[in-house]
Amino acid sequence: MKFLIDAQLPPALCGWIEQRGCEAIHVTNCLSGETPDAEVAAYAVRSSLVIITKDDDFGIRHQQPGLIILWLRIGNASNAKLGQWLDHRWNAILMALEAGETFVEVI
Repeated sequence: MKFLIDAQLPPALCGWIEQRGCEAIHVTNCLSGETPDAEVAAYAVRSSLVIITKDDDFGIRHQQPGLIILWLRIGNASNAKLGQWLDHRWNAILMALEAGETFVEVI
């Protein structure tokens, strides 16, 4: 599974994901951090990437065929805290995505 990490999330999340056997790229490594969400969504669809975001705009304004969104509902957190938070949820996230879910809200 391949992920595109949105700009408001830390690039370090890529390493965390890769340690768990998946591929990840931060949006700033393939697009500008200022790229409009609609363009980020289109890039994700073209590249078959799951967007990981804290931004509700993707689910509200940028739905399109082929777009898969992982919406993290966590406030500001250090890289370590984010990793700990995801640790408890990661298997369920992967199961939902592998089952074909296109919008996964993680609370």
